[in-house]
Amino acid sequence: MILVFVETGPGGATEVSLETVTFARGLGGPVHAVVVGELPDGVAEQLGAYGVAALHVATGEAVAAYGGAAWAAAVEQVRTAAGADVVTAAGTPRGMEVLAHLATRLGVAMAANAVGVESDPGAAGSLLVTRQVVGGAVLEQMRLDDRPAVFTVAGHAVEAQPAVAVEAATVHEHVPEVADADLVARVVSSEPGEPDRSGALTSARVVVGAGRGAGSAAGFDGVMELAELLGGALGVSRVVTSLGWRPHHEQVGQTGSRISPEVYIPCGISGAIQHWAGCASSKTILAINTDEDAPMVTKATYAVIGDMHEVVPAISAEIRRRRGG
Repeated sequence: MILVFVETGPGGATEVSLETVTFARGLGGPVHAVVVGELPDGVAEQLGAYGVAALHVATGEAVAAYGGAAWAAAVEQVRTAAGADVVTAAGTPRGMEVLAHLATRLGVAMAANAVGVESDPGAAGSLLVTRQVVGGAVLEQMRLDDRPAVFTVAGHAVEAQPAVAVEAATVHEHVPEVADADLVARVVSSEPGEPDRSGALTSARVVVGAGRGAGSAAGFDGVMELAELLGGALGVSRVVTSLGWRPHHEQVGQTGSRISPEVYIPCGISGAIQHWAGCASSKTILAINTDEDAPMVTKATYAVIGDMHEVVPAISAEIRRRRGG
C-alpha cells in the first residue's frame, strides 16, 4: 500500500499533492493519504475523486502547528497503523522536510524529486527511482532496497488527473504520540505575507520570461505587452527579483515556480541551471538573447539572436498587424 503525505490550503489539497497522488496511482496497489493538522472541508471527497481509498487525519495539540519532526512522527504512526510499504510526498519544502525526518526515523534512504519509479529487474523487491538532480538538469537512477520506500515526487512530474473509477475515501482519525524532543522546532506564530499569485504563472499556457537583459525595473514594458497579447503570464529570473525589479511570485526556477507551458519565451535570460530547473518542462522554448552561446539559447527549440528591446516590440507589432489592430 502507498501512503501519500498531502498538503492542504484554503482550496483543499494542493495541486502538487494531487500530482503526487496521481503519480502514486501509477505504481499499482491501493493509495492512502495522510493529512496532518486541520482537515479543510471537502478534502476527503476531493481525494476520493483522485483515487484515494482511505484518508488518515492526524490531529491533536502536538501537531496543530507545523513542525517537521512532530509531523514526521505523526506520519510514521499512521504508516505503521495503515501498513504502508511506500511513503511519498510532493517535493515541496514541507514535503522534503517531513519525509527526510521520516526516513531518518526509519533508518532508510530517501530519494528526492522522483520523476519515475519502477521495480528493479536486477534486484527483486527493490525500486528503481529516476530522479532530478543538479537543479533538474540531470536525471539520476537510485535504487531503494529498504521498506518502507521513501521518496518525494518532483513538481509537474505528472499532470494531476482524477481517477476513472471513483469511490468515496474512508476517513480514519489518529491522535499521534509526539515526544517532547520533536516539539523543539515548530511554528509558534505566523504573519500574513504577500498574496501568492504564482498560480497564474504555473497554469499559463504561454509564459514570456525576462532576465537581466531587461536592464532595469523600467525595462519590462515590452515583455509584459507580449505576454498580454499572447494571453500568457510574465516570468522572471532570480537575478530580477534579487535586484528588486519584479516581485518574487513571478520568479521561475529552482527557488521560484516550476512551469510547463506550451510555449516559453525567455528574453535576456542566460539560462543558468537554477532557472532551467523551473522551465525545463516547457513544450516549446523560443529564446531571445544577444549571446548565441548562452545556455538558454543552446537548449531552446528556436532562438532569435538579438536585443530583446528590439526583437520583442517587433514581434508584438507583427501580432497586432495580423490581428488587424
